[in-house]
Amino acid sequence: MDAHTLELLEFHKIRELVADYAFCSLGRDLALAAEPSVNTDGIRAELELVGEMVEVLGQGQSPPFVGLKDVRLLARRAAIGAMLSPEQLLDLAGVLTCTGHMYRFRMRLSELQPRLITLLAPVEDLGLVAKAISGCIDTRGHVLDMASPDLAHVRQQIAGLDERVQTRIRHLLRDPRVREILRYPNATVSGDHYVLPVAVNHRHRLAGVIHRTSGTGETVFIEPAEVAHLSAERVVLKSDEDREVKKILRKLTADVGRVARPLGNAIEAMAKLDYVTAKARYARDFNLTCPDVNTEGMLWLRMARHPLLEHLFRQAARAPALADDIQAPVPNAAGPNPQAAERQVVPIDVHLGQPFNLLIITGPNTGGKTVTLKTTGLLCLMAQTGMHIPAGQGSCVPVFSQILADIGDEQSLEQSLSTFSSHISRIAHILKNSDAKSLVLLDELGAGTDPVEGAALGRAILDQLDQIGCRAMVTTHLGDLKTYAFNNERAENAAVEFDIETLQPTYRLHIGQFGMSNALKIARRLKLPRDLLKRAHRYLKRRQKRAPELIQLQQKREEAEKARTEAMQAQLEAQTQREEYTQKVADLERQQREAERMRAWRAALKTGDSVWVPKYDKVGRIIRVDARRGSAIVALGLGQWEVMFDEIFPEKKPDV
Repeated sequence: MDAHTLELLEFHKIRELVADYAFCSLGRDLALAAEPSVNTDGIRAELELVGEMVEVLGQGQSPPFVGLKDVRLLARRAAIGAMLSPEQLLDLAGVLTCTGHMYRFRMRLSELQPRLITLLAPVEDLGLVAKAISGCIDTRGHVLDMASPDLAHVRQQIAGLDERVQTRIRHLLRDPRVREILRYPNATVSGDHYVLPVAVNHRHRLAGVIHRTSGTGETVFIEPAEVAHLSAERVVLKSDEDREVKKILRKLTADVGRVARPLGNAIEAMAKLDYVTAKARYARDFNLTCPDVNTEGMLWLRMARHPLLEHLFRQAARAPALADDIQAPVPNAAGPNPQAAERQVVPIDVHLGQPFNLLIITGPNTGGKTVTLKTTGLLCLMAQTGMHIPAGQGSCVPVFSQILADIGDEQSLEQSLSTFSSHISRIAHILKNSDAKSLVLLDELGAGTDPVEGAALGRAILDQLDQIGCRAMVTTHLGDLKTYAFNNERAENAAVEFDIETLQPTYRLHIGQFGMSNALKIARRLKLPRDLLKRAHRYLKRRQKRAPELIQLQQKREEAEKARTEAMQAQLEAQTQREEYTQKVADLERQQREAERMRAWRAALKTGDSVWVPKYDKVGRIIRVDARRGSAIVALGLGQWEVMFDEIFPEKKPDV
C-alpha cells in the first residue's frame, strides 16, 4: 500500500488507537505493525475473527491474558540448555499458567466461534510445568527449602551454625573486658561475617580477623577468632547450598526446555489473540461494525464517521482543558458551535462503483469535503487491515490494490516546488501507479493556478481516471468541473450541505447534487448594498445561458440518485432479512441436534450414572431407571427422589 497515502490519511494513529487496547507488548507490536492486505479471503477471515471476539466480549467473557508476556527468547535459551535465573523462571511460570487458563477458555467457546477455536488450537495446557516452578521458587525469586531434601538439609545446617555464631557473639558482648574496648555495644555484619566495632587503639586486645576500617580510621571491625572457624564452616555450607540451588534451577530450566516448542506456538497464538481482542475492544468501544468485503469494486459506506475525529471529540468531552486547545471550526463537527461540550461526528453516506466510478464533490470551504475523502480512504484501509469500521450495518468495501491520495497543501521547500507543482507531481505519480482496482482521492483538483487552465487540466485528469477505470473521489471549487458529470455516465456529482440561515456548513454529503458557492445569498444576509447585488445578479445571468438545461439535467440526476439509493436500501433490508432467517434456521437446527443428543443420552441412562439435577442444583447418582414413566430415582444428598427425564442433565464438569 502507498506509504505516502497512509501518512496523509493518518493510518498510524488508527494503529496506535488499537494498540492501546492490547493487553501486553505482544498484541501491541502486532497492532503497530498492521498493514492493509489485498488478500480477499484473508481479510474476510480476519473480520470474522474479530466479529467472533466482539460476540464473546458481549457475552461477558474475556480471554485470560494474566501472566502473558514475551518470553520466547527465554524459552529458546532453556531449549539449548542455558540455566535460567529464578526471576526468569517466574516470568515463564506466569506464561505457562496463562496457557492453562487459555486452554480452558477455548474449551468454553461454542461452535459459534469456530475461528477463535482454530486460532487457539496450538495452545496446550502447560500449567504442570508452572506448578513445578512455583513449588520451588516463591514470588520474590527465592528458591524454597522444599525444592529438594538436600537443599533443606544444607539450609538447616547453616541455620544451626548461624545460631551458634550469634550465641557466641552475644556471649562476647556480655563480657566486660570486651565491652570496654568496643566503640558501641553492638555487633554488625560485614559480608557473611559477624564483626565487633573495636577502637583502633585496642585492636590488639581482641584476637581475630580485621575485615574493614571505619571512614575516620578510629574503628576497626574484627571477626573474633573463636567464631572465625564457624564462618569457615559456613562458607563450605553456603557453597553446598549454591550447588543445590543451581541443580534445582537446571532441572526447572530443563522442564521448560522440554515444552519450549509448544510454549512458543502458544505464545504466537495468544499474541494474535491479544491483537484480535484489541480490535474487538476498539470496535465495541466506538460502536464499529463489520463491513462486507467484495471484489466487484462496489463501495457503499452508510452513516460513516471519521474515527480520529470521533476519538478527538471523546477526549475533548472527557478533558475540558483539551477542548479549549482544539481550534475552531473543526471539520465534520455537528451543529453551529464546534466548541460545544458534547460534539458528535456527522455521519455521511458514500457510494462508488454502481453505476458511477468518479465522484466529484463540491461545496464551500470547511464544509467537510476533505474530511469526506479522508473518511472514505481511512475506512477502506481499516477494512483491509481486518478492522471493523465506524459505519452502519450493510456497509461494503472493495479490496483495493492501491489507495492513492493527494490531500492538503504539500509545498516542498527542499525541492523548491510550489503548491501547484507539488500537487501535479503527486497526481502524475498517482496516474502512473493506479489501475482499475485502485481508489484515488484528489483534493481541490485544478486549484492553485488560473481557473480556466485549472479547469481544463482537471477535466483531462478526470478523463484519464475514467480511462483507467479506477474508483475516484475528487473535490473542487471550479465551476466548470461541476458539469463534468453531466456528460459522463461513469461520473456523478456530490455536494456538502451549507445552511444559508446560520451561515454554517452542516457537513452532510448529498450525492447527485453539485455544490453552489452561495456567495450572493451570503452577501444579501450580510447586508451588502441592494444595487450592488442586482448588478452582480445581472453579470451572473449572462454567464448562465445554459442554466435551464443544466438545472433540468441536475433534477433528473437527483431523481435517479434518489431511486438508486432507495433500491440499495431495499436490497440491504432484503439481505438483512435473509441473513436473519438463515440464522434462525441455523439456531433451530442446532437446538434440534442438542435435543436429539439429550434424548439419546437419557435413553442410555443406567444405574450408577452421575447426573446433574438443576431443580435441586445438585449432582446425584442414578438408583433406578423407569423408562415407561420417563423418570429415574436419583440419590441426592441423604435422600432419594423421583425425577423426570426432562429434569436430568449430564454432570457439569468444574473448571480446573
